[in-house]
Amino acid sequence: MHFPGSGLFEFITFRVLLAMLLSLVVATLFGRRLINYLRKKQIGESVRDLGLAGEQTKKGTPTMGGIIIILSILVPTLLFANLNKVYIRLMIFSTLWLCVIGFLDDYLKLRAKKIAQQQGVPYKKGDKDGLAGWFKILGQVGLGIVVAATLYFNSHVTIWREYIGTPKAGDSTIRTILFNGKERHFVETKEPITTIPFVKTHEFNYSKLLPSPWRKYSWILYTVIVIFIITAVSNGANITDGLDGLAAGTSAVIGVLLGIFAYASGSFFLADYLNIMYIPNLAELSIFIASMVGACIGFMWYNSYPAQVFMGDTGSLTLGGIIAAIAIIVHKELLIPIFCGIFLVENISVLLQVSYFKYTKRKYGEGRRIFLMSPLHHHFQKKGYHEAKIVTRFWIVTVLLMLLSVATLKMR
Repeated sequence: MHFPGSGLFEFITFRVLLAMLLSLVVATLFGRRLINYLRKKQIGESVRDLGLAGEQTKKGTPTMGGIIIILSILVPTLLFANLNKVYIRLMIFSTLWLCVIGFLDDYLKLRAKKIAQQQGVPYKKGDKDGLAGWFKILGQVGLGIVVAATLYFNSHVTIWREYIGTPKAGDSTIRTILFNGKERHFVETKEPITTIPFVKTHEFNYSKLLPSPWRKYSWILYTVIVIFIITAVSNGANITDGLDGLAAGTSAVIGVLLGIFAYASGSFFLADYLNIMYIPNLAELSIFIASMVGACIGFMWYNSYPAQVFMGDTGSLTLGGIIAAIAIIVHKELLIPIFCGIFLVENISVLLQVSYFKYTKRKYGEGRRIFLMSPLHHHFQKKGYHEAKIVTRFWIVTVLLMLLSVATLKMR
């Protein structure tokens, strides 16, 4: 059906703007209704006494607000994206998959709290009251298998690489394009290739990690790598979600970067100019990413300090998994330690703290700590920094890391 102005919807940039605008509207309008409903049902956060400034004021704040983010992502995507594209379908599936895992975890924690209240016993957050850790890992592994299998085996997932030489007549794998008055030839490939930052020969084939006779099993290696990345980033986002607006704001900045990568790699002319791999049908993914960015910004309307709602595992696990999946799709997963630097540092701070505590307890009979408290954002709280200042500075660091990641497109 055609109507005046309908031609605008053929432009991805226009649909990207609409998707971001609609996600903001959905988050702000639906968010208020959901918060009121959660308050009515007394679905509030339990707070452990950690001796942190202002922690008791957060007691009873509605949680499971990640539902706001999920709906704000899915509604614009379903309306404005081409649902026939494999990348859009994969991201919708990934979002729903992780949302279910996070929702179950939040729900079981809330149920345990309610049971404790009914029995008249004190409820202590941190008891084994949510999903078992192995179950969450199993869910992340399952998603990793689906993402890896789709990207490796689906016939619509290809990369164009320039073909040097004269193609044979009738070769259907060769694409010929007239570019600046000159014929250029490209071959479609499905090799597991990724981008290496700061290196002149900036592409690396995962299959080269295996001996020649075993390279036919490179899909197994690729699957293991994808599982590790999704699990690590998803858990990193989950750990980072400890201060008002921290995980949502960081994810929004990272989303902007991923949108740039997706749009550039999905445009033949931009990919050629930047000398990066061209991935057909990828530009459509920008609409999903724009929805994610808008959802995170809209959610911060209620999650910024002092928070009126927390995203819970419903939101943090999902956002981390989405970021990881998109980074893998655009073949920029080796840049994750840079642009997800906050997630990485938060993860490492917990790992170091726990490992060092156990080591010193075994050696000296008394556990010692590297940080005043982990994750890292709590260390700065213990040092007396205000929560809002910590969050703002973490955002600034993420912006700097984003700019550095963008620079890798040309810095080789």
